[in-house]
Amino acid sequence: MKRIILFTTSLIILSITTFAQKTLKGKVVDASNNKPLTGASVSFANTGTTTDKDGMFTVDCSKASAITISFVGYETQKQLIKNCDIEIKFSLVPLGRSLDEVEITATSNLNKGILYQPASITKLTAVELKRGNGLFLDDAINSNVPGVTMNRRAVSSGQQFNIRGYGNGSRGTRGVSSNFDGQGYKVYLNGIPVTDAEGINTMDDIDFGSLGNVEVVKGPAGTLFGLAIAGAVNLKTIKPEKGQTSIGQEIMFGNYGLQRLNTRFTMGGEKSSLLLNYGHQKSNGFTIHNSSHKDFVNVAGDFQPNAKQSINAYFGYSNSYDERSGELTITQYETGDFSGNPEYIKRNAHSQVYTVRAGLGHIYNFNSHISNNTSVFGMAFNSNASSAGGWTDKASTNFGLRSTFDTKFSFGKINLSGITGVETQRQNATTIGYGMIDPLGTAHVWKMGDPYFVIGSTATGSNGTTSNVYTQTATTSVFTEWTLALPMDISITAGIGVSNMKIELNDRIYNPAQPLKPVKFDTTYKGMVSPHFAINKVFNKHFSAYFSYSKGYKAPVSSYFYIPYVLTPANTSTGLVNSGLKPEIGNQFEIGTKGSLLHEKLVYQFAFFDAVFSNKMTAVAVPLNASTTAYTYMVNGGKQDNKGVEASVKYTVYKSEKGFFSTITPFFNFTYSDFKYKDYEYQSVTGKTSSLPVRDSVTVVDYSGHQVAGVAKVLTSFGVDLVTRPGLYANINYFYKDGVPVTSNGTLTGGAPSATNIDYHAGSYSLLNAKLGFQQTFAKHFGVDVYFGVNNITNSKHPIMIFVNQIPDAYIAGPKDANVYGGLNLKYIF
Repeated sequence: MKRIILFTTSLIILSITTFAQKTLKGKVVDASNNKPLTGASVSFANTGTTTDKDGMFTVDCSKASAITISFVGYETQKQLIKNCDIEIKFSLVPLGRSLDEVEITATSNLNKGILYQPASITKLTAVELKRGNGLFLDDAINSNVPGVTMNRRAVSSGQQFNIRGYGNGSRGTRGVSSNFDGQGYKVYLNGIPVTDAEGINTMDDIDFGSLGNVEVVKGPAGTLFGLAIAGAVNLKTIKPEKGQTSIGQEIMFGNYGLQRLNTRFTMGGEKSSLLLNYGHQKSNGFTIHNSSHKDFVNVAGDFQPNAKQSINAYFGYSNSYDERSGELTITQYETGDFSGNPEYIKRNAHSQVYTVRAGLGHIYNFNSHISNNTSVFGMAFNSNASSAGGWTDKASTNFGLRSTFDTKFSFGKINLSGITGVETQRQNATTIGYGMIDPLGTAHVWKMGDPYFVIGSTATGSNGTTSNVYTQTATTSVFTEWTLALPMDISITAGIGVSNMKIELNDRIYNPAQPLKPVKFDTTYKGMVSPHFAINKVFNKHFSAYFSYSKGYKAPVSSYFYIPYVLTPANTSTGLVNSGLKPEIGNQFEIGTKGSLLHEKLVYQFAFFDAVFSNKMTAVAVPLNASTTAYTYMVNGGKQDNKGVEASVKYTVYKSEKGFFSTITPFFNFTYSDFKYKDYEYQSVTGKTSSLPVRDSVTVVDYSGHQVAGVAKVLTSFGVDLVTRPGLYANINYFYKDGVPVTSNGTLTGGAPSATNIDYHAGSYSLLNAKLGFQQTFAKHFGVDVYFGVNNITNSKHPIMIFVNQIPDAYIAGPKDANVYGGLNLKYIF
């Protein structure tokens, strides 16, 4: 009996001891990407520990009835312990999640929620990108990003952004106009710069239909992005869903011959993802000589070999061809004559672009305090284009590196986090220009249906070659930015970036008749210092207020450096290097507020800014005599003072998991722009001489105080998104754009230009769009999305681009009639 009692007692003691020593294991990860959080605080029974490099922790289960997990920048979680034998997982949600996360934009703030960013950042998700047909991006930008407009020269080419008044209408080769390329802002695709080393953006080759995420940083962004005087645009392709492997086929058709076929394979695992995408797109265009066809291939992958590192890769190929009908004159546009510009059409005006982009990125977490993100990238670009001015071939290679170190330190309730890095890029490019002649002879009068003009011998060069320029451009930016997070959700951000650019230009055509014309030129722009300072205060984790100052630069491009060869009145030859150009400078002050109120149903952003762009580049017309322009060249003009107000609101008025409607979400966006020229004089060509030979007449015009051309004072859009539990969805949106001055003279008298009215003011217009669809997954494997939509329901006449200061040519007109489309997306989930 004693033995039995002793044995039983021993078992009880052993059981108690065993339970007392029971160890509970757990893991802490970021809820948005499932990555482990190193150094998270684990609190229990008045004691605690921290997570290791893999986000793991262990605690004595006998002492822990509940565990509290906290980490800087994340919502704290508490959980009761019910079973010590089961590993517990904590997925921490970043603070400010209701305003979405900043997934692409570089930031020094440890908390990447938009609420914690002291800047105007607009993020577009699939909801905004797919309200229309989703193929051209400009409808999504114009309707959803206050302060930003997007234009295009044809069906799917010549795209440009105008960010807070910097874009078309800001600078160029004819007055203060920028009609032929996009400059002043940086564009990235999956972390790879689309902007070349010279600062020029060509987006003909981007497959906007495969994008899943777009972020726009508004205002000078030189601290973290280098030569970005207007801002930065970050594009990212569709990301595979975690835990899902699928293959899909998408088909879209529309009027004007629109066709889009897309085949996509996605695989999303816990530690890897893969996207394979092929798209074929074509359109007959909405006017004469306006067809477009494109082929896209995108491959993107993310891999996490271990807890310390992850690898991402991107490869893209495109073949893009767009015909150009040319700009319409004011008379053509006003009378509804969309027959195009004959000088463009007879030269078979077009833009053909072949590109290959590739990038490889590596993220390495050294410890809980420091990590490195390095990516190498390259692009091969080949294009040929023709217009009224002739034919141009361009071939370039562009390669570079971006490497940043993210650091974070905690001092009790104070946290210091920073981003320090370098971005460098190099481009080698050859650009050859050709003259074009009528193959039927100079006496032939060309008419529609005749053979197009061809490259041929001209008086200005042998075998039709008018120019052959080889350029080498190298750009480097080094930067550091730090955010000090203080108690009471106050943060102070300060940073500085320094950018340098070197350009070498070689003219490979030597003409003995022009012995003084330089054949080589190089220059370096050094020490372009871009500081940034901001204060942000978050109230009750739901709304914030901020103040910021930022600075950026825009360096000249190679085409600005040569003053053309002419004969002076003394009959002596010239042809000089324009070596006195200075970079443009942008300084911006901004105050704003963001929030997620009414139980996170109401999301808003509001900003007021004052941006001054100095040393604005513009063209000066040099007269040969009293009535003739000899040539034009670029100089630094005056200033542009842009004051504006931007607001966006989204309100989920209804949300239910059981009712017919799942969500009803109206939205509203508003922009007011008071943009004026300041201390700005310009020598313009205002007419023709009455005597023979007919020449341009030159007049000096002072733009000071006039409204900036090409920018509307008021832009607004509003609409509603409807989603139902059975799978039906619908959206309707309305967009209004105020009238804009087409020239910079500022008289705003309206009507066609004449001897007494040399200004033209384009009228306002509005667009009404709607889309209806059904989306559902059957038997957990078969996904279906069928939809029908109409853009411009009211057949409103509108331009998709206005060429400022280029009278009489002014408009690229949008479709005359409503743009109808429909599609079917099928997906099989393995």
